[in-house]
Amino acid sequence: MTAATTVIDDLLPALLATPDDAAFVSVRRTRTTCVTRGELADRALAVAGLLHARGLDAGDTVALAVRPGPAALAVVLACLRLRLRVALVDPAVPADLLTARLHAAAARLVVADPVVRAAAGWAAPLARRAGLRLAPLDAIAPVLVLPRRLPSRSSPDRSSDEAAEALVVFTSGTTGDPRAVVHTTASISAGLGAVTGLTEVRGGRPVVAGTFFAMAPALLAGAPVATRARRREVEALRPQLTYVTPPQARDLLDDGTRLTGRVFAGSAPVSARLLTRLRDAGAEEAWGVYALTEAFPVAAVEARTKAAHGGDGGPAGDLVGDLVPGMTARTDADGQVLVAGAGTAARYLGGPPLAEVATGDRGTVSGRRVVLHGRLKDMVLRGAENIYPGLHEPSLQVPGVALAVLVGVPGDDLDERLVLVVETEPGAAAHDVRRRLRAPLAAMGPAAPDEVVFAPVPTSGRSRKPDRAAAARMLT
Repeated sequence: MTAATTVIDDLLPALLATPDDAAFVSVRRTRTTCVTRGELADRALAVAGLLHARGLDAGDTVALAVRPGPAALAVVLACLRLRLRVALVDPAVPADLLTARLHAAAARLVVADPVVRAAAGWAAPLARRAGLRLAPLDAIAPVLVLPRRLPSRSSPDRSSDEAAEALVVFTSGTTGDPRAVVHTTASISAGLGAVTGLTEVRGGRPVVAGTFFAMAPALLAGAPVATRARRREVEALRPQLTYVTPPQARDLLDDGTRLTGRVFAGSAPVSARLLTRLRDAGAEEAWGVYALTEAFPVAAVEARTKAAHGGDGGPAGDLVGDLVPGMTARTDADGQVLVAGAGTAARYLGGPPLAEVATGDRGTVSGRRVVLHGRLKDMVLRGAENIYPGLHEPSLQVPGVALAVLVGVPGDDLDERLVLVVETEPGAAAHDVRRRLRAPLAAMGPAAPDEVVFAPVPTSGRSRKPDRAAAARMLT
């Protein structure tokens, strides 16, 4: 079996080999419940039979609108078995954008769980009262609602094709031109292999993870998975590994969670300050993962190495780590980091094949070490000076700061004012934080902000990344 098929094609047999062991665990108030590996495999095979009975053939696209967990993973495994292409869609986006995405992906079928289907249909008024607005799911293709119990049906186990398109992930875009990344069987398997090597998961002890790229290696190793990164799960299960986004990490820390094992934080910039806090909370190691939708993962760095580099930002830049095996990187004439390797996406939806991926990050590459100096698109033009917020923001993560974002606010003369928006950690006093910021602000020299504002930083998306456009609108 080739390297491109090992991780994907070995997962179902691995689940069936130990059917009575736990695959997913969840901590309730008084007990821990689980889905066994056999139950997960049986559900995946049943879904595959259901999809095959619908007449779906290799290369057809299934849009997935299922909450992360066993049901979603069963659908992904079923589609991989049938060599169908999975398009991950968020039903919470505006209706016209959802329609455009389903149309762009040429979805033959939308698979939804009962809760998502209800919130987009008969229960929409109740969902709106709860602040959840879901677009109709049947705008382009018929909808298959997954029942709790699936009948057993046979399905073909189609031969592997490394170049076959397997996954479509939408990133951003307008209603007229939705932007999406297309991964193949080979790039998914390479990414899973890189995660396996990086995380070094062992069987038995649980893993807390909510993404496919973290779940699959854990299940292959024989470790049960908990999908919700909450204090209750983390302290009850004492996981060997916890994978979180930076906002999830801050939530755990703010809740006083005692951590165990190794913690990996990614999907958004990770500061040395945050990694140090994770270690102080009990993590044996705390890693920052540099990843893109187009390539997961690219590089990784442990807290102590990142801190030894000089902390965050400033003239030294933000060390995001050493490239994972199989990845390469270089910079172009504008100083933008370009990455390539087996784990990179094949193309953007509707576009030509990708030889390498433009990250949008300014940086330097020395050997296999990558240091970033800010996002190109975030540049602020003040006077005759180009200011890259990402070069300076990490150095502003002093004790008491949860988030620090530099934002350009347009002025009447087409120039921009540079404003620092600071969101403090719970219990931190603004005057103490302002005092701690004096030195790093002074070190910014001519790039120092015109004003410092203490306010919650707007975020967006499932990973809750800082939303600079929303922050600029707020300040305006």
